[in-house]
Amino acid sequence: MAPVEAPVGTHRPRPLRQRILGTDTLLPYWLLLPSVLYLVLFFVIPLSQAIVVAFQDGAGNWTLENFPKLRRWDFNFLPALKWTFLLALVIVPLQLVTALLIALLVNTRFRGSQLFLYVCAVPLGLSDLAAGLIWYGIFADRGFLNSLLYTLGLIDAPITILTPDERWWLFGAVVVAEHWRATAIVLVVLVAGLQMISKDYLESAEVLGANRWQRLWYVVLPLLRPSLQAALIIRTIFAFEIFAVVLALAGDFLPVLAERAYNWYFFRQNLRFASVYAVIILAISLIFTVLYLVFLRVREEERR
Repeated sequence: MAPVEAPVGTHRPRPLRQRILGTDTLLPYWLLLPSVLYLVLFFVIPLSQAIVVAFQDGAGNWTLENFPKLRRWDFNFLPALKWTFLLALVIVPLQLVTALLIALLVNTRFRGSQLFLYVCAVPLGLSDLAAGLIWYGIFADRGFLNSLLYTLGLIDAPITILTPDERWWLFGAVVVAEHWRATAIVLVVLVAGLQMISKDYLESAEVLGANRWQRLWYVVLPLLRPSLQAALIIRTIFAFEIFAVVLALAGDFLPVLAERAYNWYFFRQNLRFASVYAVIILAISLIFTVLYLVFLRVREEERR
């Protein structure tokens, strides 16, 4: 029996998805809507409020006095600025180099490379505080590290690493913990960038006589520049916002900018100074983002 054709001039009912979401061209925007709402509600609005509060006095007048006042009233401001910059200066390059080496290794597609990548990305599933507590359990006087050294007969008494008397020990512990926790963020970006590089470039360079080092330096790294730029921007912003790992391992004995903002907001109930710290972190992050965009920009001829 021949199928019955729809009468001329009639329209078939649209699928349910199109009736709810509109045309297919609107589908990407509907998918982006939850993320946009999340960013607006939990980032844009609070950040805008913090900027307004930081530049107003108690009477609601616009002023810059909150910044010098913070410098006079908080004796931990300069130490927090110092330790935050030092942490970023050490952690970001260290993570970039480590992530690049792991990404290049994974990109060789050796047997078990995917499993190796998944293992390296495990810290992504942990919160900052959870990672800090894990490393606290390692570095504590009766933690895993001291227990291991004692079992091997290398020490007779526990080594006190997490002590307020030795800030550089605290600094090193934070660097190790943060390096383990957040290298995966950079790694995922670089692995994705390497997978986008066509093998034709590498094969052409090999035909022209380039060795492995020359292919890496003159072919891979230039083509990886957009991914390096994105990874550096993301990781540097997070580095200046470091808080939970420091809190778990060092408390307030190693002051950082985010910790001071937390201290002024929750313990001293001073929203104005907490907002000033937030604006300072934002300004530093924007400055480094602009620097990365300028010095690591991809020229138009390199895009072709």
